[in-house]
Amino acid sequence: MVPSPPTPPLVFLPNGTGLSARHARPAAGAADATRVLEKYAIEINSILVDIVIESDPAEPVPLYRLSIANISPTTKIILEKIRQEFVSRMNMVDLEKFETAEQVISIREQFKAEIRDLIMKYFPQTDEPTVNMLVNYLLEENLGLGKIEILLKDSSLEEIVVNNHAEPVWVYHRKHGWLKTNVLIPSEARIRHFATIIGREVGKEITSLNPLMDAHLTNGDRVNATLAPISNKGNTLTIRKFAEDPWTISKFINIGTIDPESAAFIWLAIQNELSVLISGGTGSGKTSMLNAVSNFFPPNQRILSIEDTRELTLPANLHWVPMETRLPNPEGKGGVTMLDLLVNSLRMRPDRILVGEVRRKREAEVLLEAMHTGHSVYATIHANNADEVVMRLTNPPIDIPRQMVSSLSLILVQNRNRRTGKRRTLQIAEILTDGSPRVLYQYNAQKDAVEKIAESTVVMDRLKLYTGMSREEIALDLKQKTQILRWFARRKIEDVHEIGQRLARYYTGSLVLE
Repeated sequence: MVPSPPTPPLVFLPNGTGLSARHARPAAGAADATRVLEKYAIEINSILVDIVIESDPAEPVPLYRLSIANISPTTKIILEKIRQEFVSRMNMVDLEKFETAEQVISIREQFKAEIRDLIMKYFPQTDEPTVNMLVNYLLEENLGLGKIEILLKDSSLEEIVVNNHAEPVWVYHRKHGWLKTNVLIPSEARIRHFATIIGREVGKEITSLNPLMDAHLTNGDRVNATLAPISNKGNTLTIRKFAEDPWTISKFINIGTIDPESAAFIWLAIQNELSVLISGGTGSGKTSMLNAVSNFFPPNQRILSIEDTRELTLPANLHWVPMETRLPNPEGKGGVTMLDLLVNSLRMRPDRILVGEVRRKREAEVLLEAMHTGHSVYATIHANNADEVVMRLTNPPIDIPRQMVSSLSLILVQNRNRRTGKRRTLQIAEILTDGSPRVLYQYNAQKDAVEKIAESTVVMDRLKLYTGMSREEIALDLKQKTQILRWFARRKIEDVHEIGQRLARYYTGSLVLE
């Protein structure tokens, strides 16, 4: 009897389909080869850094590798000797005793002189620019945040995460999602020291008795730190970077987050002062979308924004007043809440009010009351779809009457696929007179596209009432807006301030599509 051939193993594809090995299509190239996804360079204090993002079959996520380009391996060895000699001269633990920023600057200047002397000892023929570069390198390695400073300078990164000293630092990249870096923090003490440095900048401290710290830095970055044993594996740092190059509507169109037709519908609603609530889960792009749709505000209106942490960047030509909450001091005094700013903003004659996030009942009540009194309001809320938004608003802890929700015109839902890292507009829904949502645009995951699934009734009636336009005229206006947005995307007009200038011309009737 001839034995039957062994059954080949199953090969599971990412969507869960199982194929036998003999039917599976072989991957292009060698199975164990790494593949470069992206390469670029950044500069920090005259130090050139090469960034390589590559896919390694042995790793579950892509790798983010940084290397200092203008310092040779031999020089790095000598610099490490200098660093060790420097540490032996100066008791680095004494840094913990300096509490004010002025004291830290003073000791930094003293250390800078010491490091310069050591460099001249080992590199006597070095020119002045190179000496300065090497001094900066050693200062950051010893007194600053080390290679985390380099990560902070990479504008493509949104988040930097230190889980403990035994694991590499992780980063969240705008294009590639979560990446594992080749940066390691040498000890738990060093992580704690980093947290102390950051806290000192904003007058906060982190200690064994106070092992949690949430800090908003002056540059807009938000930092959270925890100490072991509260975080079981070790001390942690989570840095959410402030977007120096903010998201705009044309960027979202070009990466497929939203399509021009859906964006044109949102533009039409915002132009005509209809209120919009943007929802989604953590990291889905709610605030980024709020920033993007703010591109549509006319320049002749007064805009107030209220945030816990400054994340929004509106076009420079807008009449915009940004405001930020403040935590109370250690004695529990001096705090300014979101509600305080929201109530106060109504006395500042705003035409538009932007709110970073609605969390509490009183905030939602004031927000909806502002809508009832004729203000246009734009805010974010944590909810995964349009139905959940209404459920969150009408149930504890927010728990407002369902009839009040009808003052809201649109819900825009953002979603992030955690497997692929793609951010997409999931739904655009209008609010009916009874407070229930009606989805007009829905994301089709199979086609990776937003599809129109229903015609608007409530929003369309409001637009006809406020503008006097017929449905046909509104359709023509939408078509023109879609054409403009396609042109922006095609011409790569993605800078927030340039978009603001172009849209100002649109509102004055002088926009020309070259």
